[in-house]
Amino acid sequence: MNGINFSKTILVTGGAGFIGSHLSEKLLKNNHNVIAIDNFDPFYDRKIKEQNISQALLSKNYQLFEKDILDVKSLSTVFEQNKIDLVIHLAAKAGVRPSIEDPGGYYNTNVIGTLNILEAMKKNGCKKMIFASSSSVYGNNKKVPFSENDSVDNPISPYAATKKAGELLCHTYHHLYNFDIFALRFFTVYGPRQRPDLAIHKFTKMITDEKPITLYGNGTTMRDYTYIDDIVDGIIKAIINLKGYDVFNLGESTTISLSQMVSTIEQVFDKKAIIERLPMQLGDVERTFANISKAQLQLDYKPKTNFNDGIKKFVKWIKEQNENINC
Repeated sequence: MNGINFSKTILVTGGAGFIGSHLSEKLLKNNHNVIAIDNFDPFYDRKIKEQNISQALLSKNYQLFEKDILDVKSLSTVFEQNKIDLVIHLAAKAGVRPSIEDPGGYYNTNVIGTLNILEAMKKNGCKKMIFASSSSVYGNNKKVPFSENDSVDNPISPYAATKKAGELLCHTYHHLYNFDIFALRFFTVYGPRQRPDLAIHKFTKMITDEKPITLYGNGTTMRDYTYIDDIVDGIIKAIINLKGYDVFNLGESTTISLSQMVSTIEQVFDKKAIIERLPMQLGDVERTFANISKAQLQLDYKPKTNFNDGIKKFVKWIKEQNENINC
């Protein structure tokens, strides 16, 4: 049977992260068993991830394994002890700029780690995966909006290169072993629980604390910001339609400039930012812009949250977090 109309056991790698925790809660609400793997990488405070999964941990259908996808033996144990129907592979070292400082670490986790997952699936008879790719694979493609059949042979950061490599590995396992795999290219995901190092979260906190924010470039770089609920909905739609190998963009198909992003946060917060400007950084792309017609047609993907409403929801969450800290 195709789809998720019946109970499945779903493994979510990176399950305690921003996207993974939201997705896990949605899957649990849909009566699925969720097995989460996360290594609680010290890239940011462990307590943030613990808070992310606090609700999921209350469910009897949720299991958390603190394991690293580079640990083949531990990974094998999880697969051997659980009949896993589907893997949603979100675990990765994230971020363009840090990947330039640590290309080896990114290659190991994002490429070798993905290979380890695929091998564990092969050995244990699991042949279905959703792979989290990234809009960064498009690099500085001149043609916009970015379409899935555009060339992605010119990544401009190690992070982007590892995501392209992950897609290629997934296609290889589809070809050799008849795996069903969809690679989803996420476009700048934001919303409650967003990683603290990402611009919207970082800028909002600095505006709150009346600290200066650093803008790289002249403010004209553009991103296709995608609200977390729309990404989760896109993943669910991908699971329902999973068959063969394919690649899909998941974005809002709208671009917001860096200056416009800051201005929107200021307006919603009713507070001005203190701005410091620096030159563009290595690896940063000039813009991302998703053509989502393929996902709309084949997955029935329908993003619903415009940027202004998404920022309002995010700022509301930030204020609630601050209130909880001050209690």
